Amino acid sequence: MKASLHLLKAKLEKVGRQLPFLPRALGLVWSAARGWTIAWALLLLIQGVLPVLAVYTTRWLVNALVAMVRAGGGMAHARPVLAPLVLMAAILLATEALNGAIGWVRAAQAELVQDHIAELIHAKSTAVDLAFYESPEFYDHLHRARQEASYRPLTLLESVGSLVQNSITLLAMSAVLLPYGWWLPAALAVSTLPALFVVMRSSIRQYRWRVEKTAEERRCWYYDWLLTSGETASELRLFDLGGYFRQAYQALRSRLRAERLDLAREEGLAELGSGVLALVVMGLAMAWMVRQAIIGRVTLGDVALLYQAFQQGLRLMRVVLKSVGQLYANSLFLSNLFAFLALEPEIVDARDPAPAPEGAELRFENVTFSYPGSDRTALSDFSLTVPDGSIVAVVGSNGAGKSTLIKLACRLYDPTEGRVALGGEDLRALAIDTLRRKITVLFQDPVRYNATVAENVRFGDLLAGDCDPQGACRGVARAIDSAGANAVVDRLPKGVDTLLGKRFLDGAELSGGEWQRISLARAFLRRAPVLLLDEPTSAMDSWAEAAWMARFRELAEGRTVLLITHRFTTAMRADTIHVMQDGGIVESGTHEELVARGGLYAESWRSQMRDHAADRIVQPKRSDALDNSQTASGS
Repeated sequence: MKASLHLLKAKLEKVGRQLPFLPRALGLVWSAARGWTIAWALLLLIQGVLPVLAVYTTRWLVNALVAMVRAGGGMAHARPVLAPLVLMAAILLATEALNGAIGWVRAAQAELVQDHIAELIHAKSTAVDLAFYESPEFYDHLHRARQEASYRPLTLLESVGSLVQNSITLLAMSAVLLPYGWWLPAALAVSTLPALFVVMRSSIRQYRWRVEKTAEERRCWYYDWLLTSGETASELRLFDLGGYFRQAYQALRSRLRAERLDLAREEGLAELGSGVLALVVMGLAMAWMVRQAIIGRVTLGDVALLYQAFQQGLRLMRVVLKSVGQLYANSLFLSNLFAFLALEPEIVDARDPAPAPEGAELRFENVTFSYPGSDRTALSDFSLTVPDGSIVAVVGSNGAGKSTLIKLACRLYDPTEGRVALGGEDLRALAIDTLRRKITVLFQDPVRYNATVAENVRFGDLLAGDCDPQGACRGVARAIDSAGANAVVDRLPKGVDTLLGKRFLDGAELSGGEWQRISLARAFLRRAPVLLLDEPTSAMDSWAEAAWMARFRELAEGRTVLLITHRFTTAMRADTIHVMQDGGIVESGTHEELVARGGLYAESWRSQMRDHAADRIVQPKRSDALDNSQTASGS
């Protein structure tokens, strides 16, 4: 017994350490639905008092019935019975009405709280550093936060409501029992101590299991995504991978399901034991009360009252303890949400940001950089200057570090050593918004937004000043023309108002080259002085590339352009070409200078020209309007 009490004390101390999360969780609910929460609390208070009125009314009714029987029965003596019957009916009606009202209030709270927490998660997800997405631990945090946030605060709210309501009723029931013997409320409390131990143990075990299995649950989600995503559908069919991933999903789910059922079975057995003990205590109390009635110390109404009060008290005590356990469990799980919301980015504004620089020269000065969690150095003592108003191309093999330059220039990462400067000002000295407003980018894998063509382009600059209230922008047409995407848009059924992608009704799918042109238009919409292009023609065919590049210098006039590409036919349009290898520059010059030098660039150029010539022999010449696709609905 002493060991059990010591263990219970340890559990309660752990509960106490977790309680600071409770005010924060309730604060979320209060922030999201203040008025509804006040109404909910008032309804709970009324609902907590009604069962006590029902118990007293039951005693009144039983005693009235006994008096009527002793008086000879019949309707002539039934008048004293009518009042408690009417009151009992009113209590039952009020209880049902309150249940409906609380359900409505709770539904309103649920919607508001879910939306509020979703907004917090979305805000944090878009604010944290890109480096967080390189970390499995971050994905564990995000998974637990998203999974628990959808329902935990509401469950916690219900637990608090149940605790408050039933505690009020329980205290009133204890007051009802007290006149019959002080030991009755004490016996009621002692009989539920095993249930308290079971609840606490269950909450802790559930929480630990969920934390330990987060990675496996995320892998289940990943398998589910592979099996249901349009992005993977082609390969799953071609390589017959559906069965493999279904089997992997089922095997993992089977193991998780078995472990969860084991937990549930052990908890069920423990609850059964604590329940049997509580029933034994109740049986002893009732036996004592019946004896009191036999010897004439109490009336039958008192026996009925005690039976109802003790039975409801026992039930309420278990409900209260269960609510405490759920409150604790929900606080434990909400610690995941608060841990996620506590993540702080390292890429932040300087304490006293410098004003926006006048010039647009982009310079990398002795930059060394490794991606978080990687032992490989992406850039090592790297230096490069992109003069103001010039076009500089960077070419090189995969993994040379070319795309890393774009990420550092956007300050998605900070260099480990050295600095990146714009107009002579270290990027870390500038406000992030100021820096990024001076840059427009085409990433290597741009997002294919399932939105209209106009929206896809407008996302490049939502602050563009030439848009009307309906969202139409003169700059959108200009950007589409600059990207050479007019032919793509003209073939679509609703032009710029055509919904792109197949996730929603009436959406039109584009080919890879067509999507790339829409993404280019998005980059061109923002009239920023620095233009960063990562593989801008990688999805275009040779003729489409040639037509676009013929206009490229005109489009880039007056801008500082950093052009990342594998295609030397694209790079040759630049003022200067730099060849990267293993995180450093190995050759620099104009196209003609590098070819004449006979180095790595010249060797790769000759190889590409041989492939290009073979491609032109195999493929018939097509107009730029055909691009590399057949129709807007698929190639």
